[in-house]
Amino acid sequence: MLPCINWLQPFLALLSSTLLTRGHNCPSSCLCPDHHTVDCQGQGLTRLPSPIPLDVRRLLLSDNWIPLIPSDFLVLYSDLVYLDLRNNSLSALEPGTLSTSSRLVYLDLGSNNLTEIQSGTFGETQSLIKLRLGNNPYLSLVEEDAFVGLTSLRELELERNGLQGLDVGALEPLTSLRVLRLEGNPWVCNCHFAKLFVWLTENRHKLPTGMEGLECSLPMDGSLMSLSLLTEASFRECRGYLSLTDILIVIFSGISVSVVAIIASFFLASMVHCFQRLGKAGQTDEEEGND
Repeated sequence: MLPCINWLQPFLALLSSTLLTRGHNCPSSCLCPDHHTVDCQGQGLTRLPSPIPLDVRRLLLSDNWIPLIPSDFLVLYSDLVYLDLRNNSLSALEPGTLSTSSRLVYLDLGSNNLTEIQSGTFGETQSLIKLRLGNNPYLSLVEEDAFVGLTSLRELELERNGLQGLDVGALEPLTSLRVLRLEGNPWVCNCHFAKLFVWLTENRHKLPTGMEGLECSLPMDGSLMSLSLLTEASFRECRGYLSLTDILIVIFSGISVSVVAIIASFFLASMVHCFQRLGKAGQTDEEEGND
């Protein structure tokens, strides 16, 4: 028995050493001040570093030239709570990339080249508390369901982007939201903006700069106007305004009604024609009987 144990000891020592150190391998171009932090800030990286410890909790990748994040990159890092990708070259974030990041609390995607935030992008990050998307000058579209599922989000930064409008439906699911930054966007005060203006008026306490810190251009001459100088009456001409969705619904409803009317008319005409033929056939039979 003892010789067997003596033979197993080196193997067990090697195995335990491997298990203890598997998460502590630090990428060559980065620093790892503790077992759960990988700091790769300002290293001129053009791609994600490797290998990254599997038990990493804080991953700092800011101030590099990283152009994309593979959709399966975060699959192995389920313990990640803090991810900083500020000031890189990201142009898109595919839906599903964060599907395994259920513990992520802080995410910084500011100062990149993002153009849109698609529906479902953050669908699995229910623990996210702070999301930074500011300083993306080409970001002009945030889809209505982009933030669905972020029930714990308290701070959302969308300042200094290229947003001319924002669907209120994107903000309504954020039931825990406390801080919203929207300043520095080229907002346009048209009828599309009317619903957002009402929402901002009701939630002005969430804006760090208040309504005074937000400006929009007027459709008539393009001049800038502080939102604090506008009221709901400023958008009274939009009360009868129909959005593109409303117009499509009206058109579809009209087409549907027309099709139903045509089918009904054809059916009635066919029924009348059948009854007429039956009537004539009855009259013919009656005349032949009289003869």
